[in-house]
Amino acid sequence: MKQKRTLRTMLIVALDIIFIILAGGVALFVRFDFRFGNIPLSAVDRWYQFLPFQLAATLLVFALRRMYSYLWRSVSVHDVVHMTVSVLVAYAVAVAAALLFDRNMASGLTFITMLCQLALHVGMRCILRIYTTFRRYGRSTGEKIERIMLIGAGEAGRILLQEIQSSDKITAKVCCVIDDNSNKWGKYLEGVRIYGGRERIPGLVERERISQIILAIPTASSKNRADILDICKHTGCRIRILPGIYQMVNGEVSMAAVKDVQVEDLLGRDPIRLDQEKCRGYLQDRTVLVTGGGGSIGSELCRQIAACGPKKLIILDIYENTTYDLQQQLKRTYADRLDVCVEIASVREKDKLFSLFDRYRPDIVFHAAAHKHVPLMEDCPEEAIKNNIFGTYHVVLAAEAYGVKKFVMISTDKAVNPTNIMGATKRFGEMILQSRANSETDFVSVRFGNVLGSNGSVVPLFKRQIEEGGPVTITDKRIIRYFMTISEAVQLVLEAGAIAEKNQTFVLDMGEPVKILTMAENLIRLSGFVPYRDIDIVEVGLRPGEKLYEELLINNVDLLTTENEKIFIDQHAPIEQQTIDGYLECLRQAVDGNTPKKELIALMKKFVTTYRTPEEHNAAVLSK
Repeated sequence: MKQKRTLRTMLIVALDIIFIILAGGVALFVRFDFRFGNIPLSAVDRWYQFLPFQLAATLLVFALRRMYSYLWRSVSVHDVVHMTVSVLVAYAVAVAAALLFDRNMASGLTFITMLCQLALHVGMRCILRIYTTFRRYGRSTGEKIERIMLIGAGEAGRILLQEIQSSDKITAKVCCVIDDNSNKWGKYLEGVRIYGGRERIPGLVERERISQIILAIPTASSKNRADILDICKHTGCRIRILPGIYQMVNGEVSMAAVKDVQVEDLLGRDPIRLDQEKCRGYLQDRTVLVTGGGGSIGSELCRQIAACGPKKLIILDIYENTTYDLQQQLKRTYADRLDVCVEIASVREKDKLFSLFDRYRPDIVFHAAAHKHVPLMEDCPEEAIKNNIFGTYHVVLAAEAYGVKKFVMISTDKAVNPTNIMGATKRFGEMILQSRANSETDFVSVRFGNVLGSNGSVVPLFKRQIEEGGPVTITDKRIIRYFMTISEAVQLVLEAGAIAEKNQTFVLDMGEPVKILTMAENLIRLSGFVPYRDIDIVEVGLRPGEKLYEELLINNVDLLTTENEKIFIDQHAPIEQQTIDGYLECLRQAVDGNTPKKELIALMKKFVTTYRTPEEHNAAVLSK
């Protein structure tokens, strides 16, 4: 590879020498009326005397100013300016040196030679870019070419447009540019007209036969981005987006950085922001254990904890595949800067947990290990009890026994007036933590709603169904849910851990609820299809244990505010530890005795007094 680069450089140097000689010859030809017979020998002699200075100065300046390091296929306006300056500087040095030794040419011939040299040297380095652009222009008249609308005429849009125009690997043509800045309307970005603001999108899509829209405004707010995407999703085009300003910082403004629009881009609210310093303050130089660390929430917890500089990070999970992938990712990212340990174990195994706590002596525990799939747990309530209740209890006992300072449990909105065994077991887990008021460990729960993109969530299911050509299945067209991103959920957990005191349950103001039917329709449109025409949406009925409407998390008059306006504290009445111990003993006997499913559920309703059937809950909601 190095030898190939050397040969390429030598070839360009040889061409530069030829062009320097050619520039002088052309200058003489032009200066003397385009007739070789008119060129006097004295002029040729002066040119011969000037030529060595010209060659030496040009090659030296070109080497110093990296004229042999350009990617000719991707030459930009900035590059052309830099080349022009290099040629002019080199020529000025040559003229100055020639004057010093009285080897200069006549002023008219000097000027013409300079113009010729400038045209030849810069033109040679731009020729491949010009050829590629014209070849793509000729090819763009074909019917199979992707016709793109670019939204955003800023620097990110310009770089993206330049790559599309210059790359042989992208069979697409940008037909029009949209920007809300009226000062840009009617002007051209890399030869493509900026037609107007977002109101022009529907008309231009039809007129220009657009098949793909790319939103390239990495600095846009979540609200502004959602408003633009709301217009785009009705066009029937595939919609893609340049994710964020970090792409600009990292130099990743390219088609590789452009991704398909995700449903979270349509939430229309700014994401929750982590108080990094506050979290770093209690995580840095501490030993942190994450149970369920290989799951979608647990793995993101580990990534964000790792960024806070812990002394040691212990990842505990029963499923080795995703846990191994996370371990390798953290090792690649942090190398020797992070001491990460992986333990494959179940929270059901009390003795194993105590052994691990004895070995690592964690300062902080994040408990994310749980069974979470509502329909599956309805069929297997004993497994939900073993994992979500007794697994939590075992981790709590180990944390107390080995002096853990803070214990943060991941809970769910389904623990609020639960209508299924999963939600009821998570509520029982909260009750276990509430009963530890006299413990030296600070036990807190963090409760949030549905997480976009987590394992088993509705969005990946919808995407799979769309890729397969449909239909998209929803349980009930009336159903609504509250959503947040995985990153937001984890940030809430970390910040809650920073401000946590004993026996608190933290909840998040998640904004407006989202109708699942609307989400399905939007995902179909964002994929470039028309709902009910290209891909149907089929109602299949509520699943076992499913609510029609999730209750608002922020509906309690007793809620306390925190420094973060999005985080609240739900105050619960204290629970006696003796009471919880009695409940646990009853559940242990029931599970060990293979108690029938109905009797287990009845027992859970006795202990979790807010636990009702989904039919009772849905009827009560609809009657309001």
